[in-house]
Order: sequence, then structure tokens, then C-alpha cells
Amino acid sequence: MVLPGLAAVVLLAGPQAAGPPLRLQYHDIRTDAAGMILPWSHDDPARAYDHVVRLVWGFWPRMEKCPNGVPYYLQHQVWKPEHDPRGLGGDQIPMALSSWNLLHGYLGDPAVVASMRLLADYWLDHGMTGREARWPNLPFPYNTEVHSGRYDGDMIAGKGYLQPDKAGSFGDELVVLHKITGEPRYLAAAVGIADTLAATSSRAPPSDLPALPRPRHDRRGVRLEERAVRLHDELGGGAATVRRPGRDGEGARVEYERARRLVGAWLRAYPVKSQRWGPFFEDINIYSDTQINAGTVALYVLENPGWMEDGVATVRRILDGVTPPSATPSGRDTAFSPPTSRRPTRCRKQPHLAQASLELMWAEAAGDDSRRAEAIRNLSWATYMVDTDGKNRYYRDDIWLTDGYGDYVRHYLRAMATAPELAPADQNHLLRTSSVVRSIDYGKDAIAYEKWDAASRERLKLGAWERARSRAGR
Repeated sequence: MVLPGLAAVVLLAGPQAAGPPLRLQYHDIRTDAAGMILPWSHDDPARAYDHVVRLVWGFWPRMEKCPNGVPYYLQHQVWKPEHDPRGLGGDQIPMALSSWNLLHGYLGDPAVVASMRLLADYWLDHGMTGREARWPNLPFPYNTEVHSGRYDGDMIAGKGYLQPDKAGSFGDELVVLHKITGEPRYLAAAVGIADTLAATSSRAPPSDLPALPRPRHDRRGVRLEERAVRLHDELGGGAATVRRPGRDGEGARVEYERARRLVGAWLRAYPVKSQRWGPFFEDINIYSDTQINAGTVALYVLENPGWMEDGVATVRRILDGVTPPSATPSGRDTAFSPPTSRRPTRCRKQPHLAQASLELMWAEAAGDDSRRAEAIRNLSWATYMVDTDGKNRYYRDDIWLTDGYGDYVRHYLRAMATAPELAPADQNHLLRTSSVVRSIDYGKDAIAYEKWDAASRERLKLGAWERARSRAGR
């Protein structure tokens, strides 16, 4: 039945009776012969996932401008036709930069890079603390006066407050954007963020994670986590991939490496062992253990297998701790109700999708496909959140520009990169690279691309080329 006023609620019991189609969010539910959920748009998951990715990206640049002429997605965390009164999401810009980087390689659309530059430039021009500030060169995560055109504080704590973990994410994405564009200001800004975060990690973080009220501080401390570890990886800690401008390179490497070791040791000693991951979302004013913190650490371990001796097993423990219910029938009941995390305090707007991409990556690393089918069903479940015009609204929630856009796209693209059969069989795509794609052109008979590193490993899906070859009988 569909409960009045809640179009997304779907509870099915036993065989489906004749009558109106059952709906999940925006679409009638479709199932296969075994009663398992199919994507709403196509029987072929690969075509369906490509379809929702393009719909979501298409909605982003079509969003209107605010009364002050600034694009809506630079001043609001939730899209509504009547305009939501809340300001920016704390990690909204870094999330979008993360997804758009992958999308740039997947589509080869110059408009994606143009959007990345607009996002980074606006935050750098309108939201950074000054060089002389107590916490210099960090981005404010929120516009307390929504249409002021300035970021100046935190959604809950108010003006003058920072969320330094979001600064780590931004710095990491600025390094990537520098590699794409060659623009010096992006690297300089990333260095400024990295310097501040490294300096604040000169003392050991507290071991009592629940005592941390939030990853939100002004002058009292900072929780760096995996996001800052990635930034220090790029700027001299570990494998130095970018030449650091403006200061003695060796001194910076020592400073960053110390920060990496300290934060890495704390992560391994406390949250990885306790599975207490702490808060993340800027609009929650209580302590919570969030799936996104657990997932970003799991992703880092999968992408850096030498970081922990038992990395594959560690990721399995993390994923088991936050596993949402499957979007599959259970016994005689067939339930496509919205997912929730294993612990009620662990929240994410798209838990099925986030979990699915990580499960596929774990399957590749572990050589274990036992959870593969369920991951694909969860990817299919998440397609129902996207309307035909690209609106992306999670069940009984709002159209969040963080979860529904910046965080949504990258999970499908990571899934395709890990399992290429989930990318369309009749299209050519660069699915994965160990480098950064600076430019890419998908021609009729060739893919031409430039990347940052001279040597790298790529994974491509040559579906259109293989199809043409098959038709030619070669």
C-alpha cells in the first residue's frame, strides 16, 4: 500500500494484488521474475545507472540563480521550488568537486570542469579566513546570512566557527583541480589549508571520541580524520605527487608526514577499533556515529592497501558495522522500504548507494563476490530517488544538494569502475585511472586524453568500439 501523503513509502506483503502500481519515491516499482527490484528506467542496470547519472548532472547547471545573482547551489543546501531558507551544506562544494572530477573523465564534457572551477573560485573568493587569522586559510562552511554572498561561520554554532574536517576535503579537491587546470591558485590554497591542519595536529588528538562535541571548532581543536590524511599525502606526506610552492620542500614534507602519522595512528587506535565514527553533518546538533565517516575511511584503506596490515579485513568490519538492510524480499514479505543503518545514530541520505559502491570495491580487493548481487540491487534501489527531470530526493526527505548530487554521482561511477559490466555496453568510457584526467575527448573512433602523471594505470570500457567491430564481423 502507499500511505497517503508519503509517496515514497512502499510496503508490499505477499504477492502483489491487482490494482495501481506500487511506487517508490518518484516511480512505479519494477521487479524481475524473482521479485527482485529492477531500476525504474531500464531492465539493464548499466543503462539505468548511466541514465540517472546524466539526469542528476543535467539538473545541476539548470538550477536558478538567487536574488543576488549567485547560483542556487552555492548558497543553499536544499533545493525547493519555493527556495529553502537554509544556507550551504558543510561539505557541499568538496562533494561536488569529487563527483565532478570522476564525471569529467566519464563524459568528457568541458562544462563539468567549468562547474568545478566556478565552485572552487567562489568559495576561495568569498569564504576563506585571512592569513592573519588564528586559524588561517581555512574555508568557512556556511553563509549565516544566506544571500549575503559570503561564507562566515557554521550553521549551528554561528559566525566565526569552522568545520576543519570539511577544509581537509576542500584542500584535497583543490589539489585535483590544480592537476586538471594547472591553475596555481588552487595549489596555493591547498597548501594554506594543509599548513594550518598540520600545525593543529602537532599534539595528539583526544582518545575519547564521544567527548568531541562535533567536527566543528574555532580555536579549540580539530578532528582531521582521513580527509586531511589524503591532503597531506598529495602535498608531501608519503608519495609526494605535487611540488609544494613557496616554502622549503623538505621542511614541509617532514611537517606533513608528522601530521599523517599522528592522525593515522589515532584513526587505527580508536575509531577503527571501536567503530565509533563520530558526527559529520552540519545540521545535527547532537553526537552521532555517521556512516559517511566510516565509509571514507574504508575507501581510503581500499585505495591505499598498505595503510593497514589487515586492510581487507578491516574494511569488512567497517562495512558490516554500517550495513543497511537489503533492497530485496525477505521470506514471504517483499519490502522495498527505505534503508536505515544498523545503528540508528548512523545517518546518511543514500545509505544503499554508498554501501553498494564500497561493497563492490571490497569484492574486487578480497576476491569475494558473495555480496555482489545485493550491492547491484541496492544500486538499482537508489535510482528510484531520481525524477525524470533530475531532481534527487531521498525517501521522506528533501532534495539535498550534498547527498543527492555531490555524493550520489561518485558512487555510481566508482561502481562502474570496479565492475565495468555496470557501464553501458554500447558506450566508450574511461572508468578509472590512477592519475588525474586533465582533458578527454570521446571521438567516433578514438579516445584522446591527457593526464597528470606520465605513468599510470587506466580502466576503459570500449563498448561502442566493440559493438562496431562486432557488426563489421571482425
